[in-house]
Amino acid sequence: MAAVWAAAFPVVSSLGPHRVWGASACVGYLCAAVAVLSRRSLGRAVSVWIAGIGAVLVPLVVLVLTGGAQSEVGVVERAGLLTVRQGTPYLADPQAVVEVTPYLPGMALFGLPGAVVADGWEPLRYLGDARLWCAATFLCCLWAAGRVLGGRGTGQLVGAALIASPVVALPLAVSGVDLPLTGLLCLALALAARHRPVAAGLALALACSLKWTAWPALAVVAALLAHRAGLGAALRGTGVAVAGTVLAVLPSALLAPGPLVEQVFAFPTGRGEWETPAASPLPGRLLADLGPFGWYAAMTLLAAGGVAVAVSLWVRPPAGLVPAADRLAVGLCTAFLLAPAGRFGYLALPVLLSVWARLAEAPSRVAPARSRVVAAGSAARPVLVGGDR
Repeated sequence: MAAVWAAAFPVVSSLGPHRVWGASACVGYLCAAVAVLSRRSLGRAVSVWIAGIGAVLVPLVVLVLTGGAQSEVGVVERAGLLTVRQGTPYLADPQAVVEVTPYLPGMALFGLPGAVVADGWEPLRYLGDARLWCAATFLCCLWAAGRVLGGRGTGQLVGAALIASPVVALPLAVSGVDLPLTGLLCLALALAARHRPVAAGLALALACSLKWTAWPALAVVAALLAHRAGLGAALRGTGVAVAGTVLAVLPSALLAPGPLVEQVFAFPTGRGEWETPAASPLPGRLLADLGPFGWYAAMTLLAAGGVAVAVSLWVRPPAGLVPAADRLAVGLCTAFLLAPAGRFGYLALPVLLSVWARLAEAPSRVAPARSRVVAAGSAARPVLVGGDR
């Protein structure tokens, strides 16, 4: 199925990076399918690595070396350069849609390496590609979340399979700007599930300083903390998250309040001077295309969906990692479907959250029969002392 999905991109996509990814990923997935059919014990592990090489490593290296990427990669890299030069990632008077920065100031961090090596040795400039730092942050967050959860779950092989799957491999290779947000949300949920409100708040602050689409996670994490650790923990976590977000956004809000509001909030919702390229035919977009009345109708439905999710958190707060991830996924799906502008690709974020939570919290399966026999034998064996062997 993954190979068929990837094979469609070179045929139907008008974006060069997507076609490159589809061609490479299709070959990788087909070779992985052949490997997994092998009867050798290493067939599955080999197939996962083959899929990862074909769907992640090869297209990422090719696209980085050739400069192929979705437009948002250049936007993030320019945001880092602008932050170094003027202290804020927003141009006061953008002349084209590619000069608009629709992200909160934290996203510029992934463009800072590019700003540092911009005038350096030519081969070193490849390390300034924002995708590399977005991918590194995402992978580090998933690793840290696994450590927080105590190593539970289905193991490294399944984690590698998740990364090699189209839902992660495609954005990682062609764009990657949503992956740090996803990783930080996973980490925040894991920390909240383990009663660590301050650390969860810090992870949330980082996520909320990247894109305002992370803000619904504040309510979900607060509800999870309140249920698991009490109201005081929820207040501490929320306070840290809000304070951290304010500190990250405040400098740009003071230096360029007008451009920040125009580019971060008005532009993505279809009310800015420039038309957003996020124009997939989702319900909110179709309503907004009907005119001002349709736009207000979409915003009303969006607000109603947000209220419904908030009420569900109050009436029945999530009791663990999986319910919390599912509730956040529902809220994000509602927002992406009903927003006046959006892309089908945005839905990968809630899907990934829900799938990751199930893999991360999967209880240890019942031990194989052989393991149970060995354990039982060990328990029944008398303790040997002295020189007994």
